[in-house]
Amino acid sequence: MEQNQNGFDPAAIEAIAARLKERPGALMLILHEVQDRFGHVARESVPIIGHALNLSRAEVHGVVTFYHDFRNQPSGRNVIRLCRAESCQAMGAVALAEHVRGRLGVGFGETTSDGDFTLEAVYCLGNCGCSPAMVINDELYGRVSPARFDELLAERKEDRR
Repeated sequence: MEQNQNGFDPAAIEAIAARLKERPGALMLILHEVQDRFGHVARESVPIIGHALNLSRAEVHGVVTFYHDFRNQPSGRNVIRLCRAESCQAMGAVALAEHVRGRLGVGFGETTSDGDFTLEAVYCLGNCGCSPAMVINDELYGRVSPARFDELLAERKEDRR
């Protein structure tokens, strides 16, 4: 099997599935490894994984779409996860979300046209005492205001230069 233009490598998916299929929780382990390696779980990988585990495409697809950690398309170079839980909402996350969407020009679950930023909604980052909270590329930030977001965004754009 050959790798296609999107970086999808069926042989690599088969090898991951074959190596992990006997382990407890194999589906989740396989999905995580596929996403770690390729940046997303391509739609084309669903039947390959299903076949390896004797699951239907619908069963695998259901897990991929149920868990917000899995993507079916590559993310941007920077992933912004904005908390939408009650504590953060009570401390200004609704206004922050409007500001972030406006600054990036995308909604939740979308990536900017230049591929720099993906915006994701999460429903608790465990940083409730410092609401509103967000994560950029696995780095947690608390008490994020629209002005602070703009600073963090500018830093990421500078790093790209």
